[in-house]
Amino acid sequence: MFENSRPRLEAIAYRLLGSASDAEDAVQDTFLRWQAADRELVETPEAWLTKVLTNICLNQLTSARSRREAYVGQWLPEPVFAGDRMLGPADTVEQRESVSIAMLTLMERLSARERVVYVLREAFGYSHGEIAEVLEVTESNCQQIYRRAKQHMAGERTRVEVDEAAARKIVDEFLAAALSGNTDSLVRLLTDDAISAGDGGGVVFSLPEPITGALRVARFLRRLFEPTAAKWEMIGGRAALFAAVVNGVPALVIVVGDRVVGVISLEVTTDGIAAVHTQANPSKLVRATRRWAMSGHGDPLLDVW
Repeated sequence: MFENSRPRLEAIAYRLLGSASDAEDAVQDTFLRWQAADRELVETPEAWLTKVLTNICLNQLTSARSRREAYVGQWLPEPVFAGDRMLGPADTVEQRESVSIAMLTLMERLSARERVVYVLREAFGYSHGEIAEVLEVTESNCQQIYRRAKQHMAGERTRVEVDEAAARKIVDEFLAAALSGNTDSLVRLLTDDAISAGDGGGVVFSLPEPITGALRVARFLRRLFEPTAAKWEMIGGRAALFAAVVNGVPALVIVVGDRVVGVISLEVTTDGIAAVHTQANPSKLVRATRRWAMSGHGDPLLDVW
């Protein structure tokens, strides 16, 4: 019973926590409680497991807020490659949008309860009555929480959906512009209000605040992609650069040996690249490295950077 539910529970936990490793821990804690429970008294196992998992995630979200106040630099969600069950259902636009790096980052604006209601409603289609039972609130209260969450999330632009071939083309064009040393080439790919944000976790250098505006972002990216000995030393050696789909968007994957040392996700809209999210925190690339080793990832766009 539990193993059949594990993929769904992992997908819920990842959307709630923005961290694949934390999601795995939350699901494992749920399993331990399932093992210890008197299951003859559990009328609806799926509802019981969802409620237990949600409460574990609520506790983690509350403690995570205080931890992130002391976080060094910017905090970004953990990237997950296409095909990983952690991404969960992808049948609707809402389900696909709910795991984008941009959306997971935006969800940080929500309170813990708002995030639970928003995720269960938008990504998993739970009714307000079902969510109310999970949170032990009234149905009308649940609807109010959902309305507030929707207001906080309003204004997010719809991404251009891509398959693997389209993602490779987009990433190839982005990489060529970034390596050209020509700022104008990058500016043409970006929206006027584009942002660049990076997470190094205090281990790898990253800027403390996002950069905004196409020209400023382009100038930063041009410097970022200049190959230097200092950068190679920081990431552990010369890197190969690959294209992939990560959290539903095109991404540039930076690999040294058998380790993923960076993932640069591109939020592509009809107007151009609206956001460049760089994840370089080693603790947030453990699952990505594991998945990378298990998958067929094609030829690199650049053998040695």
